[in-house]
Amino acid sequence: MRPVRAVRTLAAASAATLALTALGPLAPAHAAVSRVQTTVEIRCAFTTLNQSADWYFPSGSPQGLVWLQHGFARANDHVADLASRYAAAGYLVFAPTLPSANLFGCTLQNIGNNTAFLGNVADLFAKMGDPSDKLGRSFARAKAEAGRPGLALPGSLVFSGHSAGGEAVSYVAGRLRTDSAAGWARLRGLVLLDPVKSFLGDNLGTGLRAVDGTGRMVRTISAPDGTCNNGGSGTDAVQAGVHAPFVGVRLPGGAHTDAEGASTDAVGTIACGTPKAENIAVLQTFAVAWATDAFKGTQTPAYLPGGSYFQTQLGAGRIQTLAGAS
Repeated sequence: MRPVRAVRTLAAASAATLALTALGPLAPAHAAVSRVQTTVEIRCAFTTLNQSADWYFPSGSPQGLVWLQHGFARANDHVADLASRYAAAGYLVFAPTLPSANLFGCTLQNIGNNTAFLGNVADLFAKMGDPSDKLGRSFARAKAEAGRPGLALPGSLVFSGHSAGGEAVSYVAGRLRTDSAAGWARLRGLVLLDPVKSFLGDNLGTGLRAVDGTGRMVRTISAPDGTCNNGGSGTDAVQAGVHAPFVGVRLPGGAHTDAEGASTDAVGTIACGTPKAENIAVLQTFAVAWATDAFKGTQTPAYLPGGSYFQTQLGAGRIQTLAGAS
């Protein structure tokens, strides 16, 4: 957890500060994005956690809110690259650090029974219309430090999660459907990034079943099967649990760390492979394009099978098509 609270314009921040040294500096498109580091309160059993939380502000009025969740044993610093891409496209991004170990089971991945904790995470979005509640208070601090006091939280949501974060955002989406009519009405879709199914329980399947068939978009961008994605368990769950002819793409030459991109680190690359610039570019392009479609309720042909960008990447061997359940 970071006690420091700071606001930075990403293009002006040092690469060391943002841990974006692996693949060079950020693209010029990130120049107008501001990152604010603060905290968010989340209930945990009989106590309250005060978790690190990053907010990324686009230059103009946000067109929607993206919750971007890191993976197991990682932190919000590791998704800074992708977060800035979402923000550069016009979206406000909320990127908290969730625990990977906790005595009371308040963890990102289900290593005991974390459903009560993830229900408390869902409560952040269920009550986001109340500026005095937990998410609203975190946002208020962030926008003040960003010099954007007049902004309000957008009324629409897209959840995007990497690795175990993909399971977490799916489960939270399902909890919104069952527990919060207001939160569910705000949710437009899920963008899952090489999601991983926990060894225990069925949080991913439970979440996907709740979302399936509701009109909410579900897309995944996956790496080849390997140790870090539990043999492709999360992708298998998406393909089996989402009834749609198309659910995303696999990057056959990719790595589990592609979603972290330039903000990965030595721990990530040693354990799960070094992301290549071409795969990062493809992942970020699809992730942003599909989030945009979810927010707008559109299906842009270029980023779907048969479309120009899709077919170019398919022909180059950079992607494979993932079909859903029939």
